[in-house]
Amino acid sequence: MKSILLAGAVLGLVATIQPPSTAAAEPLDFLADHEFFRLPDSIKLGACSGVAVDSKGNVYLFHRGKQPIIRLDADGKFLSSWGDDVIGSAHGLRIDAEDNVWVTDIGDHQVLKFSPDGKLLLALGKAGSAGDAVDEFNKPTDVAFGADGEIYVTDGYGNNRVLKFTPNGGFLAQWGEAGDGPGQFNLPHTVVIDQSGRIIVGDRENDRVQVFESSGKLVAVWPGFAPFGLAFDGQGHLFVADGRANRVLQLDDEGQVVRSWGKEGTAPGEFQLPHMLAADASGNLYVGEIKGERFQKLIRQ
Repeated sequence: MKSILLAGAVLGLVATIQPPSTAAAEPLDFLADHEFFRLPDSIKLGACSGVAVDSKGNVYLFHRGKQPIIRLDADGKFLSSWGDDVIGSAHGLRIDAEDNVWVTDIGDHQVLKFSPDGKLLLALGKAGSAGDAVDEFNKPTDVAFGADGEIYVTDGYGNNRVLKFTPNGGFLAQWGEAGDGPGQFNLPHTVVIDQSGRIIVGDRENDRVQVFESSGKLVAVWPGFAPFGLAFDGQGHLFVADGRANRVLQLDDEGQVVRSWGKEGTAPGEFQLPHMLAADASGNLYVGEIKGERFQKLIRQ
């Protein structure tokens, strides 16, 4: 195992720490490990775009190569893989409250829901057809789930909007358009929902996060970084994969950076376009890299 302590003093990239108002603002440290798993020789990782952890601690990896969806156990042991026949090009991957696996496919313009063992349960969007109707996507980027199972999709590369659906995929609402004004987007790339139900959207090319009520009403804008990926841990700490700066950031409840880790490179704790990330029940982080074509585990200290 190759690992390195990720702390601001070591990496020299600690952001100015704002006075913490909640426990979520307490700066954290991690130990980086990019050899936490072993894959069969038949699977060679491509660009690593998505990662998530289910309630049992199983880790799901999403990459742009053969067998794009990979399932590991909590110790990194390979369990299964699938997706060659249904995935056009990998992007985001999330796990819902029932441990179903949701992916966004920017090749076929769809959002797909799978059972934990890979059975296709639901497909949103029209396969292979980009569009801007309420039943179409144009390279959707990410998906998140509300307290009542409602589905939020960032329809990012082509349509610059957020769509809201019922748990079964019925259209409810949408908001957003191209631009850099309040409530507008330039590639909404990632979405998460906090404990109070706020919809937090990574507005990637505008170098900001925008925060909305579930109705789509804008309530806050957090500028200053490129949010390629967003993830909460179980304690409410919010993390950002800043793909432009090759860093992972920790934010407080007001969007202030309280800690940052990483720089461009191939060593443990360094990144080559960190894309999306996820946390497990112990607070460890998993980060997928596009240019680095690897996943790293950041072990909570």
